[in-house]
Amino acid sequence: MDYKNVFYPESKFGGFSSVDGTVAFYSRVNALLCPGFVLLDYGCGRGALANDPLPYRRSLRNFKGRAARVIGLDLSPLAANNPFIDEFHLLETTRWPLDDHSVDLCTCDSVLEHVEFPDVFFAEARRTLKPGGFLCMRTSNLWGYPALISRLLPNRSHLGVLKRVKPNVIEQDIFPTFYRCNTLPALRRSLGKNGFEHAVFGYATEPSYLSFSAITYWLGTLYQKLAPSFFQPVIFGFGRAASS
Repeated sequence: MDYKNVFYPESKFGGFSSVDGTVAFYSRVNALLCPGFVLLDYGCGRGALANDPLPYRRSLRNFKGRAARVIGLDLSPLAANNPFIDEFHLLETTRWPLDDHSVDLCTCDSVLEHVEFPDVFFAEARRTLKPGGFLCMRTSNLWGYPALISRLLPNRSHLGVLKRVKPNVIEQDIFPTFYRCNTLPALRRSLGKNGFEHAVFGYATEPSYLSFSAITYWLGTLYQKLAPSFFQPVIFGFGRAASS
């Protein structure tokens, strides 16, 4: 049963709820995008947005042809086949294989939780972005219930658990989680320390991980409405590199 249409009846009109995290995040990214921008997709993957059943969401996430150039950066060589990027770079060391001040906007979607050395990540983002460039991140909140459940499970079991709620997920898309910069204060500190003007806040999304029963889904919607920002399951982080 599609619980989203039951608990979020507005989804019947357009296919997405009023709390759709993908629509909210990428709407803001699109608001920052200019046609001449070089856009970096950090952790671009194989192009999972192709599997999104909603054309509107796919259009929000696809920047190819709308940015001057879309660069993909990923640990996996399989990401070279991503059809939504113009060029690909394999991340083989902690240093990004990109020139200083060569990127206008960097997206990092559902990747920061997998970053083992966040200090290096933010230093490289600052080095790579042009003055005034944007860093846009969506990541799991360490204190949200999905991350808390994930931390209770060994990394080797994540694939089996995810397949119960997302049957199309494959092993190549599962990476170890570290959650080393996944709280509101930690992300704010990292951005500030590396010279970013920033806005960081918790976001309440649909409880898609709890869609295996009506009761759990209802509890998830209740949590979403009552939990303070500090405990919301998702964090949005937006930073702008200092101009000098």
